[in-house]
Amino acid sequence: MTVVLLTGFEPFDGASTNPSWQAVVQAERRWSGSARLHTAELPVDFERCGPTLVEALDEYRPDLVVAVGQAGGRAGIALERVAVNIDDARIPDNAGNQPVDVPIVEGGPAAYFGTLPVKACVADLREAGIPAAVSQTAGTFTCNHVFYRLMHELTARRGAGTGPEPRGGFVHIPFAPEQASDGRHPSMAVDVSTAALLRIVDTSLSVTTDRALPGGALH
Repeated sequence: MTVVLLTGFEPFDGASTNPSWQAVVQAERRWSGSARLHTAELPVDFERCGPTLVEALDEYRPDLVVAVGQAGGRAGIALERVAVNIDDARIPDNAGNQPVDVPIVEGGPAAYFGTLPVKACVADLREAGIPAAVSQTAGTFTCNHVFYRLMHELTARRGAGTGPEPRGGFVHIPFAPEQASDGRHPSMAVDVSTAALLRIVDTSLSVTTDRALPGGALH
């Protein structure tokens, strides 16, 4: 049976909630596909988020991994294209760590491309009326850290030749409405973010070759 893993993050930076984990929990409850779907909550902690992710990969042996994070200020779902090998934290994580210009994997590749069909996912979300776009950067905080570690691990597992090649990537979702009540930032209802995640999983399971659609950026 095909196995899917969804991950989200705990709250951080003084917030009481993180819509990435809220949406992942709701997606698990609403999942009705034939694949077996598991979830894992990751700490916003540079030292612990990678090992926690690896524990989930070892436990569930997923064929597809969609890691999810909060991107305050974004108005739509962002399908991340690339993870870079650098931690450069503008704020401390939940453990007080604030690495600056530190490689995630010493000696690792400068970057990894995700292996989700990001353009097909964006197209499907837009067709469903959900704002979405390809994103060229996942930042340099714990979201990018997890994205890079995920692709590093999946690349190693593909190289081991122990089974079907697992695929994975990262998705950013906007603030929940309660986080943007002052009107200074856009937001998206968690129900909508949940629907987006479910469509992303469905599309990623059914599309093996991404669609050739414009998705670049001018700056």
